[in-house]
Amino acid sequence: MSHTNRDYALLGRDARLAEEIGLVSAQWYHTDLPRKVMKELMTRSDQPAIRDTIILFGVMIASAAMGIWLWPSWWSAPFWLIYGVLYASAMDSRWHECGHGTAFRTRWMNDAVYHVACFCMMRNPVTWRWSHTRHHTDTIIVGHDPEIIAMRPAVVARLILNFFGIFELWGNAKTTLQLIAGYMPETTKSFVPEPERKRAFLIARSWAVIYLGVAALAWWMQSILPFMVVGLPILFGSWHMVMTGYMQHLGLAENVLDHRLNSRTVYVNPISRFIYWNMNFHVEHHMFPMVPYHALPRMHELVKHDMPPAHPSILSAYREIIPTLIRQFKNPDWFVKRELPASAQPYRAEYHGDLEPGAPTPGIAGYDAQARPIAAE
Repeated sequence: MSHTNRDYALLGRDARLAEEIGLVSAQWYHTDLPRKVMKELMTRSDQPAIRDTIILFGVMIASAAMGIWLWPSWWSAPFWLIYGVLYASAMDSRWHECGHGTAFRTRWMNDAVYHVACFCMMRNPVTWRWSHTRHHTDTIIVGHDPEIIAMRPAVVARLILNFFGIFELWGNAKTTLQLIAGYMPETTKSFVPEPERKRAFLIARSWAVIYLGVAALAWWMQSILPFMVVGLPILFGSWHMVMTGYMQHLGLAENVLDHRLNSRTVYVNPISRFIYWNMNFHVEHHMFPMVPYHALPRMHELVKHDMPPAHPSILSAYREIIPTLIRQFKNPDWFVKRELPASAQPYRAEYHGDLEPGAPTPGIAGYDAQARPIAAE
């Protein structure tokens, strides 16, 4: 059986083909809701985010204080683990929601938390804002989405090492050093507007001053303790971000224009929902990205009649993901096509190309040699 040869490079062959066949900046399917209901759901409020932010920073300060007080005893380890998850995983969701500008009603609050979260994650606030904009515009479109976590077939070692923040820290540090030097790769330039690039360089250089200060303090103390507070938590706190991040799109369809096919909603425990800021309702978030995180549970109840059934747990999601990844080693064209309830609008052929699991497709994934969408119906 022949398989699709995918080119995930942002300026590669499939990027050009996606533009030619209308997958770029295209119209996406969305569940119809009354305008009045949508207006209510999209209403922003400061109160939920202020409450959650006070809790987040309060626990971070308390756990860091205990970690410092008990340092270097192993009794400090549990407190560093708590601090690390909040620093490297909760900050990922804060970066995400405040980047959308929906977490708070007050703009400066969104901006303030966004910049703090970006610093913790070592993600440049300029380049990542535009990267995520592209991710929502062209979600899992091969050659256009810069945030595709795993290509087909996936590199298992990379997926595992991601749980330890290896590639997160290395990749973000490398990018930061490039920006400090005034260099931006062409792939990044493809989604960052030219007027924004100087600001990215300036922010990276301001971060360099902070990190040099942390390094100087560590040298003076002859201890890595300052880096346990700033920087190193990415290595021991990213696992929750990775665990929940893999659930979002892994093993689902590429090159489709229906988020019900390429995104996954999963019910998670209350602690994970706080850390993840309700992004477990991921189909709903992609379909309606301007709905604040605190309204996503209600949104889910209103649209679930039109959605694939949500996974009942994180374990359930991985019972689907892991066998799919294994299967994709033999057949990269294989993916999970989520079934819809009888009450849902059916998947529409004009909204997707990568439609039938396991179907070999020449050219760009999901399209035939004449760049026509391959439909299952």
